[in-house]
Amino acid sequence: MHKQTDINIKNKKASFDYAFVETYTAGLVLTGTEIKSIRQGKASLVDTYCFFELDELWVKNMHIAHYLFGTFNNHDTKRDRKLLLTRKELVKLKRASMSPGYTIVPVRLFINVKGLAKLVIALAKGKKEYDKRESLKEKDDKRQMARMFMK
Repeated sequence: MHKQTDINIKNKKASFDYAFVETYTAGLVLTGTEIKSIRQGKASLVDTYCFFELDELWVKNMHIAHYLFGTFNNHDTKRDRKLLLTRKELVKLKRASMSPGYTIVPVRLFINVKGLAKLVIALAKGKKEYDKRESLKEKDDKRQMARMFMK
């Protein structure tokens, strides 16, 4: 049994730019040096997105740093990585992502209790500029309320 890890890499810009419609937890096809690097917390979801190639879902631009002790076997840091979902989920996502304004974005990368890397992805609709301002205003209001109660 593996211990619970505290690896929790988030894509903060995604929640600002997109309104999440539905979320899914997908497995990742990784090499040995990639999973070791993720376990050290050396990964980034900045500017990542998902795309379909044939009937498979892939994540693009996910940066996983080189593993320090990896020799010539080390991986390419920005390679496309295949996501593992059920056939039913893939069909549903593919159909939904073809609608205008919808995309699939990675939200969070974590290591589960079994020690496997999982990626939370979301079917998302792009926010308009005024929606983004509204999100900032709500966040600011919540912060102000928290300060009021702290006094």
